[in-house]
Amino acid sequence: MISVEAALARVFDLVAPLGTEEIALRDGAGRVLRQPVRAARDQPPFAASSMDGYAICGDPSPSAQYQVIGEAAAGHGFDGTIGKGQALRIFTGAPLPGGATRVIIQEDVAREGDRITVTAEPGLATNIRPQGGDFRAGDQISAPRRLCSPELALLAAMNCPRLHVSARPDVALIATGDELVMPGEAPRDDQIIASNIFALKAMAEAEGASARILPIAADTEASLRAVFELAQGADLIVTIGGASVGDHDLVGPVAEALGAERAFYKVAMRPGKPLMAGRMGESVLLGLPGNPVSSIVCGHLFMRPVLRAMQGLGAHPLPSQLAELTCDLPANGARTHYMRAALGPGPSITPLPDQDSSLLSVLCNADALLIQPAGDGARRAGEQMRYIAL
Repeated sequence: MISVEAALARVFDLVAPLGTEEIALRDGAGRVLRQPVRAARDQPPFAASSMDGYAICGDPSPSAQYQVIGEAAAGHGFDGTIGKGQALRIFTGAPLPGGATRVIIQEDVAREGDRITVTAEPGLATNIRPQGGDFRAGDQISAPRRLCSPELALLAAMNCPRLHVSARPDVALIATGDELVMPGEAPRDDQIIASNIFALKAMAEAEGASARILPIAADTEASLRAVFELAQGADLIVTIGGASVGDHDLVGPVAEALGAERAFYKVAMRPGKPLMAGRMGESVLLGLPGNPVSSIVCGHLFMRPVLRAMQGLGAHPLPSQLAELTCDLPANGARTHYMRAALGPGPSITPLPDQDSSLLSVLCNADALLIQPAGDGARRAGEQMRYIAL
């Protein structure tokens, strides 16, 4: 067995960033920007009013009067300039006219016809958004980065209609085992429903990949070969089950017969010890254990970092954080333990009572994986321990 850190390092050695493609800005949510974008203009491109009110020149005093000479609204600027004793009716977002130095909010004036009178102490705020107050022409959004909704709005404001992003990794998911049937089918008494493959598909797609579920591979060499054939061309092939050393565990031997080069087999972790990785042609191959929780935990720890690396985000494990343990823990054995746990205020963290690797219901109640390192001694409530947020 090798450590999780060593296994992940070997997996990263198998991965190279994919190429890029050009897409429309509207399709950029969740994609990884691979080329920096520079603003073509200032934002705002002009000094603008931040309030509805009246633009004037100079500092007003209570009871001061001004002659209203026009109006400006967003998208409809005023061509003239403002002089002493003059005011321009102005609305939020409208360009500030020449000569204006501040905007008096409409609540602080009284208007009769074309004259306004200041009725309250205006205060120090100018109520003006300066030109370039958000960003300047030439300012840059760096890459690589995964694009979220605020960044898409920023790119739009920069007048960037198209983006160069990482190609979506193509992930082929293969569940194996005579005991499995797909949801909606009628299982025999000795069969179960394939479940973890749907979690892995959702996990891959949340990381920006395009994931496809291939037919279940039966526990025969011919069936597994046929399904591997369907996976050809995938950037990442993920098998679930059949990666151990039992008589019916055929993933390793069949993959090697098809030319796969195994990078490692068995990792010092729980859940998830029977994990393998390698290359099959141009594809990275991950062989995950079949127990539902084991495969999903391994998906978080290995598949997600692989997909991020493929999209140019670097070869990094998932980030971990510290939280205060709420209960005592016994000493750990020779494998790093990733315990399903619940986060609390503080933050605090509580391992869930049943850590059996087949219990999906327990995993659904967890929002973190509490990490107890291999060989770690007993821990006491109140100690700080690392966790990975789910």
